[in-house]
Amino acid sequence: MAETKRENKMGVMPVNKLLITMALPMIVSMLVQALYNIVDSIFVSRICEDALSAVSLAFPVQNLMIAISAGTGVGVNALLSRSLGAKNQQGADNAAKNGIFLAICSYLFFLLFGLTACGFFFRTQTDSASIIGYGETYLSICLICSFGIFLQMMFERILQATGRTLFTMFTQGLGAIINLILDPILIFGLFGMPELGIAGAAIATVLGQILAASLAIFFNLKFNTDVNLNLRGFRPNGNIIRQIYSVGIPSILMMSISSVMVYGMNRILLAFTSTATAVFGVYFKLQSFIFMPIFGMNNGMVPIVAYNYGACRPDRIKETIRLAMTYAEVIMLAGLALFQLKPQLLLSFFNASEDMLRIGVPALRTISWSFLVAGFCIICSSSFQALGNGLYSLMISFGRQLVVLLPAAYLLSLLGTVDAVWWSFPIAEVASLALSMIYLYRINRKILVPLSEMKHNSQ
Repeated sequence: MAETKRENKMGVMPVNKLLITMALPMIVSMLVQALYNIVDSIFVSRICEDALSAVSLAFPVQNLMIAISAGTGVGVNALLSRSLGAKNQQGADNAAKNGIFLAICSYLFFLLFGLTACGFFFRTQTDSASIIGYGETYLSICLICSFGIFLQMMFERILQATGRTLFTMFTQGLGAIINLILDPILIFGLFGMPELGIAGAAIATVLGQILAASLAIFFNLKFNTDVNLNLRGFRPNGNIIRQIYSVGIPSILMMSISSVMVYGMNRILLAFTSTATAVFGVYFKLQSFIFMPIFGMNNGMVPIVAYNYGACRPDRIKETIRLAMTYAEVIMLAGLALFQLKPQLLLSFFNASEDMLRIGVPALRTISWSFLVAGFCIICSSSFQALGNGLYSLMISFGRQLVVLLPAAYLLSLLGTVDAVWWSFPIAEVASLALSMIYLYRINRKILVPLSEMKHNSQ
């Protein structure tokens, strides 16, 4: 009965109300995560600018870790949900257990990286002994103790696959709040704790992840009666793992692309000054506060579009996409106004030096022009995934970040001024807009128009 009510709501509730109802909890959760990202870097910037630069240079590896854990979770989520829908209890249990196994295997890879390769990774980007020292300390702790984030992401996806999304808000919120509380205490040695500097920032991060993972495991064992997570006698199943990654690898690739882009951009910016990489890192933290609400809206929009695609309701699909695009553009315009009018204020939160302000103010103003069309492109990409055309989303992401943005940044860097490099972002977003419109036209012609004709003929 509960399932029928939910399906009825997806098909009959006014789209605007439905979109807000489904997206709002995810937006709140995403904003908490974005706030954590910003405050974490604010505390690190109080150590020194080299520490902030080190955290910025560490981002590609941390993002790759998130991409693999989240992408694997997407594959597990899809297989587990499908098995439950088919009343295949053993299939659901096996999907969850193999997912946990893959999370542990992924952790072992990054554990090895953390033990052996952190110094080498930073030396490929900079020859500053100070930045390498800060970076190696920070990243090695994050990787060696990364079992927290892998287990957190996996057990959260198991909760989501069984419809217990409210629990994931608690786990994500707990991790962020613990991190925010521990950051200043461990970095600066408050309340009698030792002053650990950048190591304190890393420890606060992994402790937040470990506690969030512990809570996610507890919620699954205590409240999730839809899957049996007893691993006694478990053996990895190659067929199930292939099914998980058939869905998960495209998601991993999409999220990993930004790791390659950031690594390449850091290499380009370091040719000018390490301050430019610190500015780039600060921009990424700040823009997450603008973009995260839109990603939260995506999470609410995708099931609406997918459900009404299955129900042959192109009118509701189009209205959902149109409303999501409208809200996304309103958010982006607000972000554009903030970045254009108050860049000094935004940078001042990160203890910006005069040199950082000189580079950062034009950087924020230039990059933020890409916000004008970014909201449209993000909603398009998610719509393609919801309508079964994830390859379009992957092509847009690949084209924007690797085919256009990095080459444009390199060519603009040849002009000899770092201010020119920032224009690669608006240039790349225009290319993304062009691709999005082409693919949107194809989606409309190949899917939405035939759906409309099918519905018309059936009446």
